[in-house]
Amino acid sequence: MRHISTRVGRANLDRLPPAIRRPAYDRSRVTPGIVHLGLGAFHRAHQAVVIDDCLAAGSSSWGIIGASLRSPDTRDALAPQDHLYTVAVRAAEGTEHRVIGALLDSVVAREKPAALVERMADPAIRIVSLTVTEKGYCHTPQTGDLDERHPDVVHDLNNFDAPRSAPGFIVAALARRRAQGLAPFTVLCCDNLAANGHTVQRIVTQFAALRSKDLGKWIADNAAFPSTMVDRIVPETTDADRDAVSSALGLRDAWPVMTEPFTQWVVEDRFTAGRPDLAAAGVELVTDVKPFELMKLRLLNASHSALAYLGYLAGHETIADTMQDPHFARLAAQVMEEAAVTLTMPSGTDLSAYRASLLKRFSNPALHHRTWQIAMDGSQKLPQRLLGAMQDRLAKGLPIATHALAVAGWMRYVSGLDEHGRAIDVRDPLAAEFAALAREAGPVAERLAPALLGVEKVFGPLGADLRLREAVTAALGRLYKDGARRAVETSVSA
Repeated sequence: MRHISTRVGRANLDRLPPAIRRPAYDRSRVTPGIVHLGLGAFHRAHQAVVIDDCLAAGSSSWGIIGASLRSPDTRDALAPQDHLYTVAVRAAEGTEHRVIGALLDSVVAREKPAALVERMADPAIRIVSLTVTEKGYCHTPQTGDLDERHPDVVHDLNNFDAPRSAPGFIVAALARRRAQGLAPFTVLCCDNLAANGHTVQRIVTQFAALRSKDLGKWIADNAAFPSTMVDRIVPETTDADRDAVSSALGLRDAWPVMTEPFTQWVVEDRFTAGRPDLAAAGVELVTDVKPFELMKLRLLNASHSALAYLGYLAGHETIADTMQDPHFARLAAQVMEEAAVTLTMPSGTDLSAYRASLLKRFSNPALHHRTWQIAMDGSQKLPQRLLGAMQDRLAKGLPIATHALAVAGWMRYVSGLDEHGRAIDVRDPLAAEFAALAREAGPVAERLAPALLGVEKVFGPLGADLRLREAVTAALGRLYKDGARRAVETSVSA
């Protein structure tokens, strides 16, 4: 493609082709009301789009200040273009482009942690939202409690005004607001944690109590932590994606985001200091999010993980590629079927239609969602996505064969070698521990499965259940004997 050097920015929005949507409001009149921790692609394709709609409807005091906790890459890409960026919505029929203006500024937390704490303590900020992934909460996924030995937690307790972790920043900012006689902000978790609002409240208050019992009690009594369910598939942006978006715009966008047409956000309507008109922007405001959380975790996320691990092992690069194999499509459907009986949904919820929509979304050929990307951080994801449903099915005396195969796929994956003996780039907080266990056990299911099931941080007491051990060990044995594709084919044909 021809080289495009002029960056998208507020001074040249009028140069965009007529088909490109752009902010339908005067950005110069927008003031910040939200600080968002974890300025990644998902937030920019999901919550920021909703806030963009709210701003267009006149909620001008709810602009976003984004904070990357570690890497400066997003800030460095977006600052030269006035924090404008493109959301490319891809479907089989074509791609729609929209320039988002809700993000007003961005900071890198580790460069100036005290400055971020100060911004969060500003009374104009009424919501602090988060997408820092499961591992960003410095907790133990099996229990939902703060991991007091986590290096970032240890650091933050000794450097209270210069934190590193998301809980550390939240507590430091809330402590400053308390000292100044200000009301707390609402903490709005948008990550895939079970009962995410309650979980984050527990983590934050536990952290605060380690600093001061009075502070922990003040936060517990006064701050709001509404639970949420978020849903939109957002693949990693590639250089080819950047080129395609820049060609469509006629201007260069250094960091657009790719996504699908579907989007959903369910929020418990509990805020301490107000909120924008989220319902007008399509958000479902409810009194109890838990059924929707479990629905998404156990149907969408669980089947996504099963496709990611087993699809990767079978040589598939993306979820859409994996779904082209009818046996893997049936695998995803069976994971959902096993999990569906563990759910109790509000009246009127059509689980069959939801499951059918997921299979269609996974098959979207325009969405290049890499199996390797979804496979990251499995130790943090398995408890919420797969193990909870397995525990519930075992309690009902039901078989867990398909879920066991998915867990076995994870085990084969984190051992670090694929079916051809090539190294797998395993990205996980416990990757070194898994690699050591795999080296000691070797590629022997009867040794590797019990070793990994004994990792308390992942499996907790469930790892000792003999029914689980037998099912997972047998599934892992089939993976070693037959390979992922044949094991999946045999499983879904049984």
